[in-house]
Amino acid sequence: MIQNLHTHTRFSDGSENPERYVEAAIQQGLKSLGFSDHSPLPFENTFALHENQVQNYCDAISAIRIAQSSIQIFLGMEADFIPGIGHSFACFRENYPLDYLIGSVHLVGKDSPEELWFIDGPDPGTYDNGLKLLFGGDIRMGVTAYYRQINEMVSTGDIDIIGHIDKIKMHNRGRLFSEDEPWYISLVDETLELVRQTGVIVEVNTRGVYKKRSDALFPGSALLKKIHNLKIPVILSSDAHKPFEISMLFSETADLLYEIGFREIMNLTLEGWESVSLKY
Repeated sequence: MIQNLHTHTRFSDGSENPERYVEAAIQQGLKSLGFSDHSPLPFENTFALHENQVQNYCDAISAIRIAQSSIQIFLGMEADFIPGIGHSFACFRENYPLDYLIGSVHLVGKDSPEELWFIDGPDPGTYDNGLKLLFGGDIRMGVTAYYRQINEMVSTGDIDIIGHIDKIKMHNRGRLFSEDEPWYISLVDETLELVRQTGVIVEVNTRGVYKKRSDALFPGSALLKKIHNLKIPVILSSDAHKPFEISMLFSETADLLYEIGFREIMNLTLEGWESVSLKY
């Protein structure tokens, strides 16, 4: 079963060339590895593929796939959904030989690159400043905008996997809102029902925990219980930016999923998606 499809290299904001991740994946016992560098964006940033590097990225991963016999390699992309700003996800599938697409929201807003709330990164001050500037410090308004953007992304039908679905909580850590508040629960329930209807796979992302930026996985235990009850398919991802992170907390997270009631997890193969036993 062991597979990681959420991996970033030097082509975007990862630390090493793709070959180093392949070596590490083999050492860690993975049977397959997917690369998912950040899709290009039409404005200056420090984390995404440059427009003129996308083909080079695809060619590099494709060459590794051909040369590699010890592990199956997949070519993917983590695409940022920003209404009115970001590229159409469909264009990535049409123009590049992608095996899968992860859809994520890191920047909340629309239409103007100058008016985006960056909810990610290592500095909670960026989160707080953006919330104040764009939403007047109203956390409920900001979180609602985040989940509305997630919903719009899911509704496009162009993604296979939704990345770190509740990442909006990362820099909160109980400071600005509680995940037990009725308004928050209502937003999450609405999103999960839409995910169920569309059949999108939810990734269980370990990065926030092993980087000590979050006290819980993305999604957390409460959401995972709802996801299980709704029979929404899941995959296990590490969101690796360094080779040694490829399978971090996989064993512990698999145990947690099993305790919640999951018995199967999604796995990408050459023939497409399949359910496999959670225990490996």
